[in-house]
Amino acid sequence: MSHHSGGGTVINKHAALNAPELHIAIFAFLLHFVWELMQLPLFAGFDDVHYFTVILHCTKATGGDVLISLAAFWSASVVARSRFWFVAVQPPALIIFLASGLLITIVFELLATGPLQRWEYAKAMPLLPFIEVGLSAVAQWIVLPLVQLWFVRRQVLGGWQRS
Repeated sequence: MSHHSGGGTVINKHAALNAPELHIAIFAFLLHFVWELMQLPLFAGFDDVHYFTVILHCTKATGGDVLISLAAFWSASVVARSRFWFVAVQPPALIIFLASGLLITIVFELLATGPLQRWEYAKAMPLLPFIEVGLSAVAQWIVLPLVQLWFVRRQVLGGWQRS
C-alpha cells in the first residue's frame, strides 16, 4: 500500500517490513539463539547455573550475533553495491559476508577469552590450532550465515524461487 505525502512523494507503509536488514536480523536471532544454547556445554562455568540465567546469557550473546550479522551484511552490500545482493548471489559479496562475520567473531573470541576475560572454554571445546579459538564459534559463522541467507532470500522472494 502506498499513499501520497504532503510533498507529493509516494511512501510505502511497508518499506520497513520489506527491508532486507529486518529479515537478516530476525533469521540471525532465531538461528544463533538455538546455536548459542546448543554450544553452551562447550563453555566453562554453566554447570550449576539457573536456567533463566542461561537464557539471559544466550540472549545477550545472540544480540551480539545479530549485530555481527548486520555488519557482515552491510559489508557485503557495499561490495555488491546493493542491499539485495543475496537474491542473485554474487560470489564476492558472499565471500565478504562470510569473511567479515568470521573475522569479527575470531577477534571477539580472542579478546573475550583473553584480555577481556568474558568467558572461557570448557575442556570439551575443540580449538583451532595456532589461534586457540573455539571451533564451535568458527563453525557457527560458516554454517549459520549460509542457512540465514537461504531463509532471507526465500522470505524476500515470497517463497517463489526457482531451485
